[in-house]
Amino acid sequence: MRIDLHAHSTASDGTDSPGALMEVADAAGLDVVAITDHDTTAGWEAASAALPPGRTLVRGAELSGRWYGAEPTVGLHLLAYLFDPGHGPLTAELARVRRSREQRADKIVALLNADGIDVTVPEIREYAAGGTVGRPHLAQALIRRGLVATVSEAFAPEWLGHRYRLPKADIDVFTAVRLVNEAGGVSVLAHPRASSRGHIVPDTLIAELAEAGMWGIEADHMDHPPADRAHVRALARDLGLRVTGSSDYHGVNKTVRLGASTTDPLVYQEMISTATGTVPLTG
Repeated sequence: MRIDLHAHSTASDGTDSPGALMEVADAAGLDVVAITDHDTTAGWEAASAALPPGRTLVRGAELSGRWYGAEPTVGLHLLAYLFDPGHGPLTAELARVRRSREQRADKIVALLNADGIDVTVPEIREYAAGGTVGRPHLAQALIRRGLVATVSEAFAPEWLGHRYRLPKADIDVFTAVRLVNEAGGVSVLAHPRASSRGHIVPDTLIAELAEAGMWGIEADHMDHPPADRAHVRALARDLGLRVTGSSDYHGVNKTVRLGASTTDPLVYQEMISTATGTVPLTG
């Protein structure tokens, strides 16, 4: 089995619609694909409806988490799988983060305008197309004006990586783990050693999250060189965490292809036997 447990659609910052994402997964020869848009389940229904025969969909989300035990605080992403989308407290937290994303985008637009860059809020909303608003949508505005050539260039420090980067109201990561568990899902720490994103999640924090009920950790990821993948696997073994691998596919917003990294079928089987919030769907 080929299993990719981290992919984004236009419900957040991917460039494929949820239905098209299922088609790309089919063409890539994936047996199982997870839809994990940022802080939303909005793509679940369309992805489920478009699921090709014989392919399996894991419904999930990538939660914007934050650790407040250090200064400055540490932002990190928590992949949540097979949780109940009707769980009130988790749904409320996701809605709060989405509102904060919109407010942050409005403030970044104001900063760009103050420097003479004529980006508009309606334009950013148009790029998001009703999905969760993110920095890639702001990047599209910069690309359209010829100020940068790619999303990666737009995320450089002189642009959205630092100068025009503002915080949003993330979920306390320990609260996020607890809510995912209460909603019957399982949680996996995404790309913990992706230093290109500005930080590495401390091993001590990962140990605390494991003790708090976090289920797994993502080792095989495009932002993890071989030494970091080996480090994550060793840490997972010591802490009793399951290890996943995935592409973190975003369509043309990133160069990585769907299925570039995959998860062991035995880990996947343990995931679906553990989760109680919802089940994978097979076309």
